[in-house]
Amino acid sequence: MAVDVRSLTDTWRIGDVEIPGRVVLAPMAGVSVQAFRRQGRRHGAGLVCSEMVSACGLGHGNERTKDYLRIAPDERPLAVQIFGSDPAQMAEAARMCVAAGADIVDINMGCPVRKVTKTGAGATLTEGGAERGARIVEAVASAVDVPVTVKMRRGVENGSRDFAVAGPRFEAAGARALTLHPRSAKQMYTGTADHALTAELVELVSVPVIASGDIDSRERARVVLETTGCAAVMIGRGAQGNPWLLQSLREDRDVTPTNEQVVAEHIRFVRETVRELGEQRAVHFLRKFHAWYLRRGRFPRTLRQELSTLQTTAEVEAALLAAAPAAAPLIAQMEADIAALDALGDDAELDLPISLYGGG
Repeated sequence: MAVDVRSLTDTWRIGDVEIPGRVVLAPMAGVSVQAFRRQGRRHGAGLVCSEMVSACGLGHGNERTKDYLRIAPDERPLAVQIFGSDPAQMAEAARMCVAAGADIVDINMGCPVRKVTKTGAGATLTEGGAERGARIVEAVASAVDVPVTVKMRRGVENGSRDFAVAGPRFEAAGARALTLHPRSAKQMYTGTADHALTAELVELVSVPVIASGDIDSRERARVVLETTGCAAVMIGRGAQGNPWLLQSLREDRDVTPTNEQVVAEHIRFVRETVRELGEQRAVHFLRKFHAWYLRRGRFPRTLRQELSTLQTTAEVEAALLAAAPAAAPLIAQMEADIAALDALGDDAELDLPISLYGGG
C-alpha cells in the first residue's frame, strides 16, 4: 500500500510503536553499537536498529563477549535485529530481547554472508516460497507483544523475484513492516539497488515498507519516496562517519559540517565508544571510523594514516584537536549535553552477546 509522505519528519507507526520521523538507521554488523545509534537519533533518525544478534548465541551462551547491547533513553524507539534458522530458537531470542527492553524485534532475512546463509539463516529464508521464513515470523510474532518486522533482499540469486512471494507471506504470518534491499544476496553491495522492486512490494502488501539501498543523499531519498510509495527510507553505509546526512534529511537542506564540527562529533563518538566497549577494544573498533569521518571537511591526507596507527584514544583525540583546535568549545558543550542525558537515568544493560557477522 503506497503511502503519501509529505515530509521525512512525519510521524508514523509500526504496529503500536510511534516513530518520530521517516528516516531509519540501518542495522550494520560491526558498526551499529550504541554510540552509533545514539548519534543517529541526535541527528535525525526516527528509528535506530541494533546490529544483528545470534539467536543461537542467546540460546546457548556460546558467543559471550564484552559487547553488550544497551538501551539509552535517547535512542528509543529501538529495533533489535535477530538472526537464525530455527523458529523455536528465534521465538525464545525474541522474548529475551523484549524482556530486556526492545521496542521492535526485526528478523534478518537479508544477510548475504556465507557463514550465515550456510546455516539456513539470512537471505536463504526467502527461498522455496519463503516457507521456513514464514514459520519463523509466525513463531516470533506469537511469542512477543511488540511489533515484529523483517529485513530482506530480493532473493539469493541475481534476478530473483523471491521478495514478491515472501513479502505477502511474511505479512500474513504476522510481520508489521517489511524492509527491502532490492539487490540479490549474490550481488552483495555491487551494482545498484533496483527500487522498482520496492514499488512493487509496496503494492503487494498493506504493512509499511521501508526502502533500503543506495540512499545516500537528500535528493535520492526524495526520489525513492516519490517513486515507490514507501513509508520510510533506511540509511546504511551513507551514515558511516556522516551523521550530517541524517540531519540533511530531517531538515530538508544540505548540511556541510566544518572541520571543527567533524572533529567534535568524532571525538564524542570516540568517548561514547570507549564507555561502551572499553579502551582496548574501542581503539581497534574505531579505526575504520577515522577514514569515514575524515572524508568530511578538509584535513591533511596524512591524518587518516596517523590515526590508524595510534594505540590509545587519548592520542587519537590529541591528533584530531591538533587538526582543528577550535573544536574544543564544541566538545565541551557536547560533554555537558551527555552529562544532562546521563542524569535522566542509567542505561539499561541488555546481556545480549552480539554477533559480528556481515549485515544484510
